[in-house]
Amino acid sequence: MKRLFLLLSATISIFLLSGACIKMGPDFEKPETGIKMPSSYEYMPPLTKVPAPKPEERWWYDFGDPELDRMVEEALKSNLDIRKATAVILELRARFIQTRADRFPGLGFQAQGRRQHQPETVSIPGYSIGGTTSSYSLSLPASFELDLWGRLARAEEAAQADLMQAEENRRTIAQSVIAETITLYLEIEAIERRICIIEESIQNYRRSLALVENRYERGLTSILDLRQARRTLAKAEAYLPALFQELGITQQKLSVMLGRYPKTRAQRHHSDEYFQRQAPVPPGLPSQLLLRRPDIKAAEAKLRALNARVGVAKASRFPAITLTGSFGYSSDELSQLVQPQSKLWNLALGLVQPLFDAGRLKAGQRAAEARYKQGIAEYAKTLLTAFSEVEKALLTRKEQLERRDATQQFLIEARATQRAAETRYARGLVDYLTVLEAQETRSRAAEDLVFVDLTILSNRVALHRALGGGWGKPAPVEPEKDSAILNTIPILPMKQEIQD
Repeated sequence: MKRLFLLLSATISIFLLSGACIKMGPDFEKPETGIKMPSSYEYMPPLTKVPAPKPEERWWYDFGDPELDRMVEEALKSNLDIRKATAVILELRARFIQTRADRFPGLGFQAQGRRQHQPETVSIPGYSIGGTTSSYSLSLPASFELDLWGRLARAEEAAQADLMQAEENRRTIAQSVIAETITLYLEIEAIERRICIIEESIQNYRRSLALVENRYERGLTSILDLRQARRTLAKAEAYLPALFQELGITQQKLSVMLGRYPKTRAQRHHSDEYFQRQAPVPPGLPSQLLLRRPDIKAAEAKLRALNARVGVAKASRFPAITLTGSFGYSSDELSQLVQPQSKLWNLALGLVQPLFDAGRLKAGQRAAEARYKQGIAEYAKTLLTAFSEVEKALLTRKEQLERRDATQQFLIEARATQRAAETRYARGLVDYLTVLEAQETRSRAAEDLVFVDLTILSNRVALHRALGGGWGKPAPVEPEKDSAILNTIPILPMKQEIQD
């Protein structure tokens, strides 16, 4: 036991000393990308006293729709892309533990019993060789790699950075899921508004057709006016099924986004206050807000991993030192196995240094350095893309708000023109083509306003996403809980429900 204690003490001492090893390769520092961070954005609104938004603010509450709030929360809990990203984190967390375990001593247990029979032979008079023999052994083998050059330490650092990247990728996926959930919800409302507009137009066309038929029966108008009125009504009625199809498909997409079986629901009606101007975008948004975006953090974590793997490749070119040993017992008699005279132990120190590999290890280091440079370019592109998304959203907001004011005025004039045309036609002062043109123009203007509203609201979603703030975070990854959830994902309904 004394020798076992000395062996373990020596192993632990070497393990502790290896904590002060030399880490080959450079320590990570944020690279110089050559991108100058602007003090303000080009299309930032003029200065006001509106405070800047808080990063943790659940900004979608500004839409004032409890159902939308509930759907966002459901998407965070049930979306399958988020669950898949959760499983990736669980995998990388296990890999990190595996990589970190390489830095610790390995201790095993071996037990063996053997019984052997050989034919007896006589080679010396009076002495025979062979017969039945037994042997028993019991040992504790141990091994430990002395990480003098920091190869294992850098590998652990890279594995930890991979885990950080996976966590940020999960947040990026959560952002995409929430943004698409809100956008699909807004698209559904826009389609429902368009359906209401077409239904209203169909009612107007039917009233106009009744008026034309009455005038035709009295000989006050021609058959051409009657045919045009019927044609216009049929065209509007034929357009309606396509809108209901688009509504159903969009509702099915939203159901899948929420982790549900794709279903449709009846059309809803919306008030004239459907579009509400949200609070203006506050001026002076610092460009540093972008650095909280999870995709930028993921790109930085990837750089950390690539940088650490440069150290792994460089340390692989230096000698690998391994300490192995074992302590145990060996005896021909099982009853005498654990006895002082049956003890055995060994301790060995091994060193492996490649002398000639035709430049393979050096090329591996150069490849790792090249991958790090690729990561820098990718990180810089991610930053530029982030700035581009913010500037695009701000420009779109500015132009679309101006477009909405003009479109709203256009709709007001189109409605007034339609009323005037219908009144003058009833008095016989204008032909029916004038009425048709006024009706179609009013319907087109109403639809244009719906499209503009959808663009503005969807762009607000894109702006918050581009700034990387105000997003709800998915629940933290809990290995036991998340593993159980991932094994039981209900997505298909019962057979009776499909039939219904």
